[in-house]
Amino acid sequence: MSQQPCVRTAEGLVEGRRRRYGHAVFRGIPYAQAPVGALRFAAPVPLRPWDGVRQAAEFGPPPPQSVPQAGPPAGSSAAGTDWLTLNVCTPDPGAAGLPVLVWIPGGAYVAADSGDAMYDPAEPASAGLVVVSINYRVGAEGFALLDGAPPNRGFLDQIAALEWVQRNIAAFGGDPGRVTVAGQSAGAGSIAALLTMEPARGLFRRAVTHSVPGWHCTRALAEQAAAALADRLGTAPTAAALSGVDPWRLAGELTALSAGLPGRRESWGRLARAGIAMCPVVDGEVLSETPWPALAGGRASGTELLVGHTRDEFRLFSVMTGRLGTFTDEDARTALELFAPAPDGAAAYRAAHPRASAEELLETVYSDALFRMPSLQLAEANAAAGGTSFLFELRLGSTAMGGVLGACHSLDVPLAFGTLESPTGKGLLGDRPTPEALAVSQELQQAWIRFATTGAPGWAAYRPGERLTRVLEGESKTMPYPEESSRRIWEGHVPAPFDLV
Repeated sequence: MSQQPCVRTAEGLVEGRRRRYGHAVFRGIPYAQAPVGALRFAAPVPLRPWDGVRQAAEFGPPPPQSVPQAGPPAGSSAAGTDWLTLNVCTPDPGAAGLPVLVWIPGGAYVAADSGDAMYDPAEPASAGLVVVSINYRVGAEGFALLDGAPPNRGFLDQIAALEWVQRNIAAFGGDPGRVTVAGQSAGAGSIAALLTMEPARGLFRRAVTHSVPGWHCTRALAEQAAAALADRLGTAPTAAALSGVDPWRLAGELTALSAGLPGRRESWGRLARAGIAMCPVVDGEVLSETPWPALAGGRASGTELLVGHTRDEFRLFSVMTGRLGTFTDEDARTALELFAPAPDGAAAYRAAHPRASAEELLETVYSDALFRMPSLQLAEANAAAGGTSFLFELRLGSTAMGGVLGACHSLDVPLAFGTLESPTGKGLLGDRPTPEALAVSQELQQAWIRFATTGAPGWAAYRPGERLTRVLEGESKTMPYPEESSRRIWEGHVPAPFDLV
Protein backbone atom coordinates (compact mmCIF):
# COMPACT_ATOMS: atom_id res chain seq x y z
CA MET A 1 0.00 0.00 0.00
CA SER A 2 1.36 3.43 -0.95
CA GLN A 3 2.72 5.62 1.85
CA GLN A 4 2.32 8.71 -0.30
CA PRO A 5 -0.46 11.21 0.55
CA CYS A 6 -3.74 10.56 -1.20
CA VAL A 7 -6.72 12.92 -1.37
CA ARG A 8 -10.20 12.44 -2.80
CA THR A 9 -11.29 15.42 -4.92
CA ALA A 10 -14.72 15.92 -6.42
CA GLU A 11 -13.34 14.48 -9.68
CA GLY A 12 -11.40 11.52 -8.27
CA LEU A 13 -8.47 10.38 -6.13
CA VAL A 14 -5.05 12.03 -6.51
CA GLU A 15 -1.79 10.76 -5.07
CA GLY A 16 0.89 13.31 -4.31
CA ARG A 17 4.30 13.19 -2.70
CA ARG A 18 5.65 13.96 0.74
CA ARG A 19 8.45 16.56 0.63
CA ARG A 20 11.42 16.61 2.96
CA TYR A 21 9.83 19.55 4.79
CA GLY A 22 6.91 17.33 5.73
CA HIS A 23 4.52 19.04 3.33
CA ALA A 24 2.33 17.10 0.95
CA VAL A 25 2.54 18.27 -2.66
CA PHE A 26 0.14 17.42 -5.47
CA ARG A 27 1.20 18.57 -8.93
CA GLY A 28 -0.40 18.68 -12.33
CA ILE A 29 -4.00 18.20 -11.15
CA PRO A 30 -6.32 19.10 -14.03
CA TYR A 31 -9.08 21.60 -13.26
CA ALA A 32 -10.63 21.53 -16.77
CA GLN A 33 -10.34 19.43 -19.89
CA ALA A 34 -7.34 19.99 -22.14
CA PRO A 35 -8.22 22.93 -24.46
CA VAL A 36 -7.18 21.24 -27.69
CA GLY A 37 -8.92 19.60 -30.61
CA ALA A 38 -12.62 20.49 -30.57
CA LEU A 39 -12.04 22.49 -27.34
CA ARG A 40 -9.30 24.69 -28.78
CA PHE A 41 -10.08 28.39 -28.10
CA ALA A 42 -13.23 27.40 -26.18
CA ALA A 43 -14.11 28.39 -22.65
CA PRO A 44 -12.77 25.84 -20.14
CA VAL A 45 -14.86 22.67 -20.08
CA PRO A 46 -15.49 20.79 -16.81
CA LEU A 47 -13.53 17.63 -16.15
CA ARG A 48 -14.91 14.16 -16.44
CA PRO A 49 -14.48 12.17 -13.19
CA TRP A 50 -11.86 9.41 -13.29
CA ASP A 51 -11.67 5.97 -11.74
CA GLY A 52 -8.74 4.76 -9.72
CA VAL A 53 -5.89 6.92 -8.42
CA ARG A 54 -4.41 9.70 -10.54
CA GLN A 55 -0.72 10.31 -9.98
CA ALA A 56 0.01 13.94 -9.09
CA ALA A 57 3.78 13.92 -8.77
CA GLU A 58 4.85 16.06 -11.75
CA PHE A 59 3.99 19.57 -12.87
CA GLY A 60 1.62 19.81 -15.80
CA PRO A 61 3.06 21.07 -19.09
CA PRO A 62 3.07 24.85 -19.43
CA PRO A 63 0.81 26.40 -22.05
CA PRO A 64 2.55 27.57 -25.23
CA GLN A 65 4.84 30.47 -24.35
CA SER A 66 5.34 33.43 -26.70
CA VAL A 67 8.85 34.40 -25.66
CA PRO A 68 12.13 34.15 -27.59
CA GLN A 69 13.58 30.64 -27.76
CA ALA A 70 10.39 29.12 -26.34
CA GLY A 71 9.32 25.71 -27.56
CA PRO A 72 7.43 22.62 -26.45
CA PRO A 73 8.74 20.94 -23.30
CA ALA A 74 11.27 18.19 -23.94
CA GLY A 75 9.58 14.92 -24.73
CA SER A 76 6.19 16.55 -25.18
CA SER A 77 3.46 14.49 -26.81
CA ALA A 78 -0.31 14.50 -26.98
CA ALA A 79 -0.25 14.26 -23.17
CA GLY A 80 1.70 17.52 -23.15
CA THR A 81 -1.38 19.50 -24.15
CA ASP A 82 -3.02 19.21 -20.73
CA TRP A 83 -2.27 22.85 -19.94
CA LEU A 84 -5.09 23.56 -17.51
CA THR A 85 -3.62 22.12 -14.34
CA LEU A 86 -2.80 23.33 -10.85
CA ASN A 87 -0.59 22.35 -7.95
CA VAL A 88 -1.35 22.13 -4.23
CA CYS A 89 1.15 22.22 -1.37
CA THR A 90 -0.38 21.64 2.05
CA PRO A 91 1.19 21.44 5.50
CA ASP A 92 -1.28 18.67 6.36
CA PRO A 93 -4.04 17.16 4.19
CA GLY A 94 -5.71 16.01 7.40
CA ALA A 95 -5.99 19.53 8.79
CA ALA A 96 -9.02 21.79 8.52
CA GLY A 97 -9.59 25.50 8.09
CA LEU A 98 -6.09 26.53 6.97
CA PRO A 99 -5.82 29.80 5.02
CA VAL A 100 -5.29 29.34 1.29
CA LEU A 101 -3.01 31.26 -1.09
CA VAL A 102 -3.70 30.86 -4.83
CA TRP A 103 -0.77 32.04 -6.97
CA ILE A 104 -1.44 33.27 -10.51
CA PRO A 105 1.94 33.52 -12.28
CA GLY A 106 2.77 36.42 -14.55
CA GLY A 107 4.64 36.82 -17.82
CA ALA A 108 3.22 39.77 -19.78
CA TYR A 109 0.10 37.70 -20.63
CA VAL A 110 2.19 35.72 -23.15
CA ALA A 111 4.07 33.39 -20.77
CA ALA A 112 3.32 31.74 -17.42
CA ASP A 113 4.59 28.55 -15.79
CA SER A 114 3.45 27.52 -12.32
CA GLY A 115 6.36 25.06 -12.13
CA ASP A 116 9.00 27.81 -12.02
CA ALA A 117 11.33 27.18 -9.06
CA MET A 118 10.93 30.85 -8.07
CA TYR A 119 7.37 29.94 -6.98
CA ASP A 120 8.39 27.08 -4.68
CA PRO A 121 5.74 27.11 -1.92
CA ALA A 122 7.91 25.60 0.87
CA GLU A 123 8.21 28.77 2.94
CA PRO A 124 4.54 29.88 2.94
CA ALA A 125 3.46 26.27 3.52
CA SER A 126 5.84 26.05 6.48
CA ALA A 127 3.97 29.03 7.93
CA GLY A 128 0.67 27.20 7.72
CA LEU A 129 -0.75 28.21 4.33
CA VAL A 130 -2.18 25.83 1.74
CA VAL A 131 -0.59 27.09 -1.48
CA VAL A 132 -2.14 26.56 -4.91
CA SER A 133 -0.46 27.62 -8.16
CA ILE A 134 -2.15 27.47 -11.55
CA ASN A 135 -1.43 27.26 -15.25
CA TYR A 136 -3.74 29.10 -17.62
CA ARG A 137 -3.74 29.91 -21.32
CA VAL A 138 -1.58 32.85 -22.35
CA GLY A 139 -0.64 34.53 -25.62
CA ALA A 140 -2.82 33.70 -28.61
CA GLU A 141 -4.37 30.66 -26.89
CA GLY A 142 -5.61 32.79 -24.01
CA PHE A 143 -6.03 36.35 -25.29
CA ALA A 144 -6.27 36.56 -29.10
CA LEU A 145 -9.61 38.10 -30.07
CA LEU A 146 -10.98 35.55 -32.54
CA ASP A 147 -14.31 35.15 -34.28
CA GLY A 148 -16.02 32.06 -32.92
CA ALA A 149 -14.24 32.08 -29.56
CA PRO A 150 -14.92 33.77 -26.23
CA PRO A 151 -12.53 36.64 -25.48
CA ASN A 152 -10.07 36.66 -22.57
CA ARG A 153 -10.00 32.89 -22.26
CA GLY A 154 -7.05 33.15 -19.88
CA PHE A 155 -9.31 34.90 -17.35
CA LEU A 156 -11.98 32.22 -17.83
CA ASP A 157 -9.34 29.58 -17.05
CA GLN A 158 -8.41 31.39 -13.84
CA ILE A 159 -12.06 31.46 -12.77
CA ALA A 160 -12.34 27.72 -13.49
CA ALA A 161 -9.26 27.10 -11.32
CA LEU A 162 -10.75 29.16 -8.48
CA GLU A 163 -13.99 27.19 -8.77
CA TRP A 164 -11.92 24.01 -8.41
CA VAL A 165 -10.41 25.47 -5.24
CA GLN A 166 -13.89 26.12 -3.83
CA ARG A 167 -14.93 22.52 -4.57
CA ASN A 168 -11.80 20.77 -3.38
CA ILE A 169 -9.48 22.73 -1.13
CA ALA A 170 -11.10 21.53 2.10
CA ALA A 171 -9.92 18.02 1.22
CA PHE A 172 -6.33 19.36 1.36
CA GLY A 173 -6.82 21.07 4.74
CA GLY A 174 -7.76 24.49 3.38
CA ASP A 175 -10.67 26.78 4.15
CA PRO A 176 -12.62 27.75 0.99
CA GLY A 177 -13.86 30.82 2.87
CA ARG A 178 -10.30 32.10 3.43
CA VAL A 179 -8.83 32.16 -0.07
CA THR A 180 -6.31 34.86 -0.98
CA VAL A 181 -5.40 35.24 -4.65
CA ALA A 182 -1.89 36.54 -5.31
CA GLY A 183 0.05 37.48 -8.41
CA GLN A 184 2.74 39.70 -9.86
CA SER A 185 2.81 41.60 -13.15
CA ALA A 186 0.31 39.91 -15.51
CA GLY A 187 -0.77 37.75 -12.57
CA ALA A 188 -1.56 40.93 -10.64
CA GLY A 189 -3.32 42.42 -13.67
CA SER A 190 -5.40 39.26 -13.90
CA ILE A 191 -6.44 39.64 -10.27
CA ALA A 192 -7.34 43.29 -10.82
CA ALA A 193 -9.68 42.12 -13.59
CA LEU A 194 -11.10 39.31 -11.44
CA LEU A 195 -11.99 41.86 -8.77
CA THR A 196 -14.54 43.35 -11.17
CA MET A 197 -15.86 40.22 -12.96
CA GLU A 198 -19.25 38.86 -11.88
CA PRO A 199 -18.33 35.14 -12.35
CA ALA A 200 -15.40 35.58 -9.94
CA ARG A 201 -17.58 36.91 -7.11
CA GLY A 202 -17.30 34.82 -3.95
CA LEU A 203 -14.35 32.78 -5.21
CA PHE A 204 -11.78 34.57 -3.02
CA ARG A 205 -11.75 36.80 0.03
CA ARG A 206 -8.49 38.74 -0.25
CA ALA A 207 -6.02 39.74 -2.96
CA VAL A 208 -2.28 40.38 -3.23
CA THR A 209 -1.14 42.26 -6.34
CA HIS A 210 2.52 43.13 -7.04
CA SER A 211 3.30 45.46 -9.97
CA VAL A 212 -0.17 45.74 -11.50
CA PRO A 213 0.20 46.44 -15.25
CA GLY A 214 -2.00 48.96 -17.03
CA TRP A 215 -2.22 46.76 -20.15
CA HIS A 216 -5.54 46.36 -21.94
CA CYS A 217 -6.56 46.69 -25.58
CA THR A 218 -9.64 48.11 -27.22
CA ARG A 219 -11.59 45.74 -29.44
CA ALA A 220 -10.44 47.63 -32.54
CA LEU A 221 -6.75 47.18 -31.71
CA ALA A 222 -7.20 43.58 -30.56
CA GLU A 223 -8.94 42.75 -33.85
CA GLN A 224 -6.02 44.20 -35.82
CA ALA A 225 -3.51 42.27 -33.71
CA ALA A 226 -5.36 39.00 -34.28
CA ALA A 227 -5.62 39.73 -38.01
CA ALA A 228 -1.88 40.48 -38.21
CA LEU A 229 -1.10 37.22 -36.43
CA ALA A 230 -3.37 35.20 -38.71
CA ASP A 231 -1.91 36.94 -41.76
CA ARG A 232 1.54 35.62 -40.83
CA LEU A 233 0.06 32.14 -41.19
CA GLY A 234 -1.90 32.90 -44.35
CA THR A 235 -5.25 32.33 -42.72
CA ALA A 236 -8.19 34.14 -41.15
CA PRO A 237 -8.42 35.37 -37.51
CA THR A 238 -11.09 32.85 -36.57
CA ALA A 239 -11.12 30.00 -34.10
CA ALA A 240 -12.00 27.57 -36.89
CA ALA A 241 -9.09 28.66 -39.10
CA LEU A 242 -6.45 28.78 -36.37
CA SER A 243 -7.50 25.57 -34.61
CA GLY A 244 -5.53 23.58 -37.17
CA VAL A 245 -2.29 25.47 -36.48
CA ASP A 246 0.13 23.76 -34.10
CA PRO A 247 -0.13 25.62 -30.77
CA TRP A 248 3.61 26.10 -30.37
CA ARG A 249 3.92 27.35 -33.93
CA LEU A 250 1.17 29.88 -33.23
CA ALA A 251 3.02 30.96 -30.08
CA GLY A 252 6.21 31.38 -32.10
CA GLU A 253 4.44 33.55 -34.65
CA LEU A 254 3.16 35.77 -31.85
CA THR A 255 6.74 36.11 -30.61
CA ALA A 256 7.81 37.17 -34.09
CA LEU A 257 4.89 39.61 -34.38
CA SER A 258 5.88 41.20 -31.07
CA ALA A 259 9.49 41.51 -32.24
CA GLY A 260 8.26 43.46 -35.27
CA LEU A 261 6.19 45.94 -33.28
CA PRO A 262 8.58 48.88 -33.84
CA GLY A 263 7.36 48.92 -37.43
CA ARG A 264 3.76 49.41 -36.27
CA ARG A 265 4.27 52.42 -34.00
CA GLU A 266 2.39 54.75 -36.34
CA SER A 267 -0.81 52.71 -36.07
CA TRP A 268 -0.53 50.69 -32.83
CA GLY A 269 0.95 53.47 -30.69
CA ARG A 270 1.43 52.57 -27.04
CA LEU A 271 0.97 48.82 -27.60
CA ALA A 272 3.87 48.88 -30.05
CA ARG A 273 6.02 50.66 -27.45
CA ALA A 274 5.02 48.17 -24.73
CA GLY A 275 6.56 45.42 -26.86
CA ILE A 276 3.86 42.75 -26.57
CA ALA A 277 1.35 42.29 -29.39
CA MET A 278 -1.45 40.72 -27.33
CA CYS A 279 -3.00 41.46 -23.95
CA PRO A 280 -6.48 41.40 -22.33
CA VAL A 281 -9.16 43.14 -24.33
CA VAL A 282 -11.99 45.29 -23.02
CA ASP A 283 -14.51 43.25 -24.94
CA GLY A 284 -17.83 44.19 -23.32
CA GLU A 285 -18.53 40.52 -22.64
CA VAL A 286 -15.98 38.87 -20.34
CA LEU A 287 -14.31 42.16 -19.35
CA SER A 288 -16.72 45.06 -19.67
CA GLU A 289 -14.32 47.78 -18.48
CA THR A 290 -10.91 48.22 -16.92
CA PRO A 291 -10.65 47.65 -13.14
CA TRP A 292 -9.98 51.24 -12.02
CA PRO A 293 -13.23 52.92 -13.14
CA ALA A 294 -15.23 49.80 -12.28
CA LEU A 295 -14.07 49.97 -8.65
CA ALA A 296 -13.99 53.75 -8.29
CA GLY A 297 -17.44 54.04 -9.88
CA GLY A 298 -19.05 51.54 -7.53
CA ARG A 299 -19.66 48.89 -10.17
CA ALA A 300 -17.50 46.41 -8.24
CA SER A 301 -17.04 45.87 -4.53
CA GLY A 302 -13.80 46.54 -2.71
CA THR A 303 -11.92 43.84 -0.83
CA GLU A 304 -8.94 43.38 1.46
CA LEU A 305 -6.07 44.22 -0.88
CA LEU A 306 -2.30 44.17 -0.47
CA VAL A 307 -0.74 45.98 -3.43
CA GLY A 308 2.75 47.19 -4.20
CA HIS A 309 5.36 48.01 -6.78
CA THR A 310 9.13 48.34 -7.03
CA ARG A 311 10.94 51.67 -7.22
CA ASP A 312 12.74 50.96 -10.52
CA GLU A 313 10.12 48.90 -12.37
CA PHE A 314 11.35 49.58 -15.90
CA ARG A 315 15.04 48.97 -15.21
CA LEU A 316 14.69 45.23 -15.80
CA PHE A 317 13.51 45.85 -19.37
CA SER A 318 16.25 48.41 -20.03
CA VAL A 319 18.81 45.79 -19.05
CA MET A 320 17.14 42.82 -20.80
CA THR A 321 16.91 44.67 -24.11
CA GLY A 322 20.48 45.96 -23.90
CA ARG A 323 19.26 49.55 -23.97
CA LEU A 324 20.51 50.64 -20.54
CA GLY A 325 22.73 53.67 -21.01
CA THR A 326 21.69 54.27 -24.63
CA PHE A 327 18.38 56.14 -24.37
CA THR A 328 18.35 59.51 -26.11
CA ASP A 329 16.45 62.75 -25.76
CA GLU A 330 14.26 61.62 -28.64
CA ASP A 331 13.46 58.36 -26.82
CA ALA A 332 12.46 60.32 -23.72
CA ARG A 333 10.34 62.72 -25.78
CA THR A 334 8.48 59.83 -27.42
CA ALA A 335 7.89 58.12 -24.08
CA LEU A 336 6.43 61.29 -22.63
CA GLU A 337 4.23 61.91 -25.67
CA LEU A 338 2.81 58.38 -25.65
CA PHE A 339 2.60 57.52 -21.96
CA ALA A 340 2.40 60.70 -19.87
CA PRO A 341 -1.24 61.65 -19.19
CA ALA A 342 -2.65 64.21 -21.61
CA PRO A 343 -2.67 67.10 -22.01
CA ASP A 344 -0.04 68.37 -19.55
CA GLY A 345 1.75 65.22 -18.34
CA ALA A 346 4.90 65.64 -20.41
CA ALA A 347 5.49 69.18 -19.15
CA ALA A 348 4.65 68.10 -15.60
CA TYR A 349 7.26 65.34 -15.68
CA ARG A 350 9.94 67.74 -16.93
CA ALA A 351 9.00 70.26 -14.26
CA ALA A 352 9.07 67.61 -11.52
CA HIS A 353 12.47 66.26 -12.63
CA PRO A 354 14.39 69.30 -13.94
CA ARG A 355 17.82 67.69 -13.52
CA ALA A 356 16.91 64.23 -14.82
CA SER A 357 18.81 62.76 -17.76
CA ALA A 358 16.89 61.51 -20.78
CA GLU A 359 17.25 57.95 -19.49
CA GLU A 360 16.08 58.82 -15.98
CA LEU A 361 13.08 60.63 -17.37
CA LEU A 362 12.19 57.76 -19.69
CA GLU A 363 12.53 55.14 -16.96
CA THR A 364 10.38 57.22 -14.62
CA VAL A 365 7.50 57.65 -17.07
CA TYR A 366 7.61 54.00 -18.21
CA SER A 367 7.76 52.74 -14.62
CA ASP A 368 4.82 54.97 -13.72
CA ALA A 369 2.63 54.28 -16.74
CA LEU A 370 3.18 50.54 -16.97
CA PHE A 371 3.24 49.49 -13.30
CA ARG A 372 3.59 52.05 -10.50
CA MET A 373 0.54 54.23 -11.12
CA PRO A 374 -1.77 51.31 -12.02
CA SER A 375 -0.76 49.71 -8.70
CA LEU A 376 -1.26 52.91 -6.70
CA GLN A 377 -4.56 53.65 -8.41
CA LEU A 378 -5.82 50.12 -7.77
CA ALA A 379 -5.21 50.72 -4.05
CA GLU A 380 -7.11 54.00 -4.26
CA ALA A 381 -9.98 52.59 -6.32
CA ASN A 382 -10.35 49.60 -4.02
CA ALA A 383 -10.57 51.91 -1.01
CA ALA A 384 -13.17 54.03 -2.84
CA ALA A 385 -15.18 50.84 -3.42
CA GLY A 386 -15.30 50.18 0.32
CA GLY A 387 -12.29 47.89 0.57
CA THR A 388 -9.17 48.15 2.69
CA SER A 389 -5.90 48.68 0.83
CA PHE A 390 -2.34 48.22 2.07
CA LEU A 391 0.44 49.65 -0.11
CA PHE A 392 4.17 48.99 -0.32
CA GLU A 393 7.12 50.03 -2.45
CA LEU A 394 10.22 47.83 -2.75
CA ARG A 395 13.21 50.15 -2.55
CA LEU A 396 15.85 47.48 -1.86
CA GLY A 397 18.25 47.43 -4.79
CA SER A 398 19.69 44.31 -6.39
CA THR A 399 23.42 43.68 -5.98
CA ALA A 400 23.52 41.30 -8.98
CA MET A 401 25.24 42.44 -12.19
CA GLY A 402 27.06 45.18 -10.35
CA GLY A 403 23.84 46.70 -9.03
CA VAL A 404 22.56 47.96 -12.39
CA LEU A 405 19.13 46.36 -11.88
CA GLY A 406 18.22 48.58 -8.95
CA ALA A 407 14.85 47.78 -7.35
CA CYS A 408 13.61 46.32 -10.62
CA HIS A 409 10.46 44.58 -11.80
CA SER A 410 10.17 40.99 -10.46
CA LEU A 411 12.76 41.46 -7.70
CA ASP A 412 9.95 41.19 -5.15
CA VAL A 413 8.86 37.69 -6.21
CA PRO A 414 11.79 35.59 -4.88
CA LEU A 415 11.81 37.84 -1.83
CA ALA A 416 8.13 37.10 -1.12
CA PHE A 417 8.46 33.34 -1.70
CA GLY A 418 11.82 33.09 0.08
CA THR A 419 13.30 31.50 -3.05
CA LEU A 420 16.51 33.52 -3.19
CA GLU A 421 18.43 30.36 -4.10
CA SER A 422 16.30 29.63 -7.20
CA PRO A 423 17.89 30.36 -10.61
CA THR A 424 15.81 33.53 -11.03
CA GLY A 425 16.43 34.51 -7.43
CA LYS A 426 20.18 34.28 -7.95
CA GLY A 427 19.91 36.14 -11.24
CA LEU A 428 18.13 39.02 -9.54
CA LEU A 429 19.81 39.02 -6.13
CA GLY A 430 23.20 37.38 -6.74
CA ASP A 431 24.69 34.16 -5.41
CA ARG A 432 25.03 35.61 -1.93
CA PRO A 433 22.07 37.76 -0.92
CA THR A 434 22.97 40.65 1.36
CA PRO A 435 21.77 40.79 4.97
CA GLU A 436 19.44 43.58 3.84
CA ALA A 437 17.91 41.34 1.17
CA LEU A 438 17.42 38.54 3.70
CA ALA A 439 15.72 40.96 6.09
CA VAL A 440 13.37 42.33 3.40
CA SER A 441 12.57 38.78 2.27
CA GLN A 442 11.63 37.83 5.82
CA GLU A 443 9.45 40.93 6.20
CA LEU A 444 7.65 40.42 2.90
CA GLN A 445 7.04 36.73 3.63
CA GLN A 446 5.57 37.62 7.02
CA ALA A 447 3.41 40.32 5.40
CA TRP A 448 1.93 37.74 3.02
CA ILE A 449 1.30 35.26 5.84
CA ARG A 450 -0.31 37.83 8.14
CA PHE A 451 -2.43 39.19 5.31
CA ALA A 452 -3.67 35.78 4.15
CA THR A 453 -4.42 34.84 7.76
CA THR A 454 -5.86 38.06 9.20
CA GLY A 455 -6.33 40.58 6.38
CA ALA A 456 -3.60 42.93 7.66
CA PRO A 457 0.10 42.71 6.63
CA GLY A 458 1.55 44.52 9.64
CA TRP A 459 1.40 48.20 8.70
CA ALA A 460 -1.27 50.87 8.45
CA ALA A 461 -3.79 50.91 5.62
CA TYR A 462 -3.49 53.36 2.72
CA ARG A 463 -6.09 56.11 3.04
CA PRO A 464 -6.62 59.34 1.10
CA GLY A 465 -4.95 62.15 2.96
CA GLU A 466 -2.44 59.98 4.83
CA ARG A 467 -1.37 57.71 1.92
CA LEU A 468 0.75 55.58 4.25
CA THR A 469 3.04 53.17 2.43
CA ARG A 470 5.49 50.54 3.64
CA VAL A 471 8.87 51.19 2.04
CA LEU A 472 10.87 47.94 2.02
CA GLU A 473 14.64 48.30 2.26
CA GLY A 474 17.46 47.57 4.71
CA GLU A 475 15.61 49.50 7.41
CA SER A 476 11.99 49.46 6.31
CA LYS A 477 9.62 52.21 7.36
CA THR A 478 6.02 53.31 6.97
CA MET A 479 5.76 56.78 5.44
CA PRO A 480 3.67 58.90 3.05
CA TYR A 481 3.64 57.57 -0.51
CA PRO A 482 7.23 58.05 -1.77
CA GLU A 483 6.43 58.78 -5.43
CA GLU A 484 4.31 61.83 -4.66
CA SER A 485 5.30 63.85 -7.74
CA SER A 486 4.16 61.02 -10.00
CA ARG A 487 0.95 60.56 -8.02
CA ARG A 488 0.08 64.21 -8.56
CA ILE A 489 0.80 64.04 -12.29
CA TRP A 490 -1.49 61.02 -12.65
CA GLU A 491 -4.25 62.18 -10.32
CA GLY A 492 -7.53 61.89 -12.22
CA HIS A 493 -5.92 59.91 -15.08
CA VAL A 494 -6.50 56.16 -14.80
CA PRO A 495 -4.75 53.81 -17.27
CA ALA A 496 -6.59 53.87 -20.58
CA PRO A 497 -6.72 50.82 -22.88
CA PHE A 498 -4.21 50.71 -25.70
CA ASP A 499 -5.92 51.83 -28.92
CA LEU A 500 -5.22 52.49 -32.56
CA VAL A 501 -3.51 55.80 -33.21
